[in-house]
Amino acid sequence: MDWSVPSDVEEFVKELDSFIDKEIRPLEAANPDLFDHRREFTRTDLDRDGIPTKRWRELMGEARRRADAAGFYRYPLPAALGGRDGTNLAMAVIREHLAGLGPGLHAELSHEASVVANLPLALVLHEYGTPEQREAYLERLVSGEMEMAFGLTEPGHGSDATYLETTARRDGGDWVIEGAKRFNSVVDVAEVDLVFARTSGEAGKAAGITAFLVPTNAPGFEIPYYHWTFNMPSDHAEVRLNEVHVPSSAVLGEVGRGLDCAQLFVHENRIRQAASSLGAAQFCIDESVRFAGERVIFGKPLHEHQGIQWQLVELQTDAEFLRNTLYKTAWLMDTHGRTGVTDKVSMVNLRGNQLACRAADRAMQIHGGVGYTRHKPFEHIYRHHRRYRITEGSDELQLRRIAGSMFGFRKG
Repeated sequence: MDWSVPSDVEEFVKELDSFIDKEIRPLEAANPDLFDHRREFTRTDLDRDGIPTKRWRELMGEARRRADAAGFYRYPLPAALGGRDGTNLAMAVIREHLAGLGPGLHAELSHEASVVANLPLALVLHEYGTPEQREAYLERLVSGEMEMAFGLTEPGHGSDATYLETTARRDGGDWVIEGAKRFNSVVDVAEVDLVFARTSGEAGKAAGITAFLVPTNAPGFEIPYYHWTFNMPSDHAEVRLNEVHVPSSAVLGEVGRGLDCAQLFVHENRIRQAASSLGAAQFCIDESVRFAGERVIFGKPLHEHQGIQWQLVELQTDAEFLRNTLYKTAWLMDTHGRTGVTDKVSMVNLRGNQLACRAADRAMQIHGGVGYTRHKPFEHIYRHHRRYRITEGSDELQLRRIAGSMFGFRKG
């Protein structure tokens, strides 16, 4: 394996930085209240259950349109969707780099908004959608003309998705869906929700779960409330499906094989989460090293105190180990496909998300009182990346998948 970053990826990152400086930083400068770490509420619609304000969504949309027009946004997507077939290795490098620049409109990870797309649902539609479904949704999803939500988690089930209780039954040529979903992200602006429901089979078995493209304006599709979370704004809805009728053409993929769609979704997200967490951790480390060289305490620079040195040395060592394994895992995915690397994806996801939280916590500690304030971005980084330790599979689920590979029992 060649351990160097491909030259075309390095060149892409340089071009991306120039684009961010020219097109994205001015958007931030024109909206200072939205990027003031003290004023998170300016992005939060307090009167509508804490969802993102219309202005905040419009600004993220404008950044997306500019990135798309400049040829950056679709980079990881297949050529058939206007992309450049960006590799997993390239995306690991790019996602780490963007998060390493610190929080900003270039990578607003709280909403997976980025100048380089992370659109696993587009990949799901591209791979499993019928020609009619792709025609109806795919280009509009990629361009940002529409949004699509993802409804897998339920009030009683998260990591144990094979035990979900939402059901769908046939009624003539239709399906009737009954159940509830939790943390159903993006539903506030989504045209369609990808809903997973059991149509046959036994609880605890993957077989028998089907994926449905459900219009959010369908009769019986209700949003009773949104969850207020550690990091705001939040678009994590509680959804109830009360006898929602959809036609047979709403099935995505094969009847009874819906979790194939879910696995593609989470597999793409897990390694990219890990890369973003690594970048955020490196940002916290770098900022702490810089501060430790400037801050004078007990008559000498803070970085001359061994207790401070060792904290940052430990973090930097972990970051370098993670980076090497992350890049290797991404390369393996590009070379051999997704099968066979599930345990390694779980390893980098587990360690990456934990590292981001530890690095943000240490940055707060090393910066002292000011590190705890919202004048610095560390508490925001911590709150966002703490979410990653639950979404797309909790720490415990990643451990279970690794154990499944080691000991040969069923992975969860």
